[in-house]
Amino acid sequence: MADSKNWLFVPSLLNFLKMELTNGKYELQNIALASLAHEFGTPAYVYDGNKIVSQLQSLKNAFSENPLKVKFAMKALSNISIVKLLCEHGAGIDAVSINEAKLALSVGVKNTDVNFTPNCVDFSEIVEGVELGLSVNLDNLSALEKFGKKYGNSYPCGIRLNPHIMAGGNYKISTGHSNSKFGISIYQLPDVMRLIDQYKIVVNGLHIHTGSEITETDVFLKMAEILFGIASDFPSLKFIDFGSGFKVAYRTEDHVTNMYDLGLKLGKSFKEFYHRYGKQLELWIEPGKYLVSEAGYLLVRVNVVKPTPSVTFVGVDSGLNHLIRPMMYDAYHEIVNISNPGGTQKIYTVVGNICETDTLGADRKLNEVREGDLLAIKNAGAYGYTMASNYNSRFRPPEILLWNGRAQLIRKRDTLDDLLRNQVIAEI
Repeated sequence: MADSKNWLFVPSLLNFLKMELTNGKYELQNIALASLAHEFGTPAYVYDGNKIVSQLQSLKNAFSENPLKVKFAMKALSNISIVKLLCEHGAGIDAVSINEAKLALSVGVKNTDVNFTPNCVDFSEIVEGVELGLSVNLDNLSALEKFGKKYGNSYPCGIRLNPHIMAGGNYKISTGHSNSKFGISIYQLPDVMRLIDQYKIVVNGLHIHTGSEITETDVFLKMAEILFGIASDFPSLKFIDFGSGFKVAYRTEDHVTNMYDLGLKLGKSFKEFYHRYGKQLELWIEPGKYLVSEAGYLLVRVNVVKPTPSVTFVGVDSGLNHLIRPMMYDAYHEIVNISNPGGTQKIYTVVGNICETDTLGADRKLNEVREGDLLAIKNAGAYGYTMASNYNSRFRPPEILLWNGRAQLIRKRDTLDDLLRNQVIAEI
């Protein structure tokens, strides 16, 4: 194996970064996925650490002409081993809760590398963020006023703005439109300036995030135009944060964000702006899905193949309790039968074992599925485990990290003790 600092640039290792069918076996980093299922059981989340770091490097390359800081949106995948991996390769953290921030700090992430942007929290959580020395980002006028009263000009803060731009895959994942709960409306800037003047608040950053699955460079340029027009009123800026929302491919034909086009055009616009502003600023982005989605696989085993007059169901040992995105967002995840790669293709609907309608994939063309087969659900690295639950008193699965050709358990499977741990039997 090449040195971990240089392997990203070796062309012969490109296939190392994706699931490949080799000699009749599906492999990831030259490890048979079936062997992982045998060793760790199913269901199980598997993450390709090398792919994650490769995605991080692609962002650095795309914005290489600017002082870039990548803040990993930890809500996408909050396992501390993943956090440690990314931060050891130069990323910071975007935390949306004080507990996310504490988890990051627990594995050695510097407090100054944690950007804390909570939403609709009690002010005590913001106070705790200040006490921990985090970079605090405020997204409502009430919090801004309380912050000003308590800290004045003694502790800087960033401000998250709502640009009133509808962008992203759908309304549920767009966060910058006029009816979104996120950010302070750009139409409320006079109120922002009034509070800043009243309490002498030092604003060191401006932040916009409009949603997820944005493919158009023009959307980011439009956001930049809004931010640059506002920024001249804030003389103490150190950074401008463009959020994320970069689109990754779920289907082969999906359009994705052209990161190099974005880096070139947004980087040029940003550089022109900070020359006008009078000093060099840092360009921040907060990718979550872009870094970890394609690196994740949920391995499941087929419990039952259930033909009906209208559809053939494949029932697996997982469901919405482990991967809720298909039900919550109508998200598409490619499913592959890794046990029977040469089988005749047929149409199936893959469902979970939860007492709800939990369709993981409807009307999918899969190689013939038999009871006991292993299926791999792709693009499961983002908002998979972090949104998992113990619904139906099912155990949450283990998480396995593949790094430089070695598999490591980074979270154990739940046990009955985990379900009982915080319950207290009432005296009846």
